[in-house]
Amino acid sequence: MMIPEKNIYILLSDTGSILTRMIKLFTKAPYNHASIVFDDELNDVYSFGRKKPRNPFIAGFVKENVHEGLFSNAKCSFYSCSVDPDLYEQIYLYVQKFEQDSDQYKYNLLGLFYILLNIEVRRKNAYFCSEFVAAVFAENGLNLAGKSSALTQPADFENSECLHLLFEGDLCVLRRSHKPVTQSFIHHILNGRLPMSNSSIKR
Repeated sequence: MMIPEKNIYILLSDTGSILTRMIKLFTKAPYNHASIVFDDELNDVYSFGRKKPRNPFIAGFVKENVHEGLFSNAKCSFYSCSVDPDLYEQIYLYVQKFEQDSDQYKYNLLGLFYILLNIEVRRKNAYFCSEFVAAVFAENGLNLAGKSSALTQPADFENSECLHLLFEGDLCVLRRSHKPVTQSFIHHILNGRLPMSNSSIKR
């Protein structure tokens, strides 16, 4: 009997914050923040970013609330990665260790400058958002971007053969559905039952 696979998701977003706008000047990419998500209701969302929404200088490992605050008017793209249940559990527990020891980790601000120069620099217990997401998968046997995690930018996930684009558009539209990636959600979108403004579903 075939064991059904489970999905781990990657959320790429643009919150429009000052730091995001500064990064976008250099990357020219539409999304400059990456998070790893373990449920399609967007409750178990993890990344490296602000620990306090109003203070960009206090940053590190965070469990993000994408239902309010900086994410209220964010644009996003939402990807799935299908893995077997054992690997799902392995990756989930790996991230939980970050949460348990969150005080030991810091935001790799210096790494953002090096990545713009395409220079690989690894710092102990320090990550920027896309470096963290890439490292989580790489340490568990999946290299999503085909490069070092220290050189991985959010845009690199867009071309990953391991990821399937499920949604692109306003994050508020994605949040409105209790099960945003189910066939039911896609059916409602395609039949005009949910607002489609600036949003698109891709299979």
